[in-house]
Amino acid sequence: MIAIGSDHAGYELKQQLTQYFKEQGIPFEDFGTDGLASVDYPDYGIKVGEAVATGKYEFGIVICGTGIGISISANKVKGVRAALIYDENTAKLAKQHNNANVIALGGRTHPFEMAVKLVEAFRNEVFETRHQRRLDKLAHYEKEHSK
Repeated sequence: MIAIGSDHAGYELKQQLTQYFKEQGIPFEDFGTDGLASVDYPDYGIKVGEAVATGKYEFGIVICGTGIGISISANKVKGVRAALIYDENTAKLAKQHNNANVIALGGRTHPFEMAVKLVEAFRNEVFETRHQRRLDKLAHYEKEHSK
């Protein structure tokens, strides 16, 4: 299952992606926002990040105007590795090298067709375990500095 959320600037792209997921039979849960009224991206980046950190979701998708602010927000959640992806190569590498569990897109920078390509490129990759020691260092830092 995919966790997805956006602020107002990412709302339209989120709606298009959730419609695509419905059509493809891809399970997801929408964490908001529910319209175009101005909201704060940290609220939704953190909601999706917390949901993914529970382990219930395969991964998360967060969307704001550029994807930058909401990716920073999601990365504040312990255990989240959110990656701003902007082409198929970064989508693949986010999974292969970083085992990202949240991807960030820009509602103002990614047309729907490109967003689908990026999501699918990410979904179809696998983590290359040779990079695990780097993730272990991040986890160690989180553990030591979350006191």
